[in-house]
Amino acid sequence: MNVLFAESNLGWVIGYTVGVVVVLVVVALVVPILILAKSIGGEAKNINDRLLLAEKNTSGLSLLNATITMALAVIAGLTRGRKRLGG
Repeated sequence: MNVLFAESNLGWVIGYTVGVVVVLVVVALVVPILILAKSIGGEAKNINDRLLLAEKNTSGLSLLNATITMALAVIAGLTRGRKRLGG
């Protein structure tokens, strides 16, 4: 009867062993992916912070066309003034 009991448990032991091996393989494959994803997430935060800083530092460029227009108007006025003064 002991032999019969041992043979009936052999399938369970094999099944559990295969299950544990499969779980270990999956963990071994997933852990590096998670570590890489965490690293990418940290770099993405740094990149986003730098982009926000660049946006802040270059926001004045949106008024560049207005500045150019005003500068051209000033230059035109100075040119007219010089011509009237005979220069």
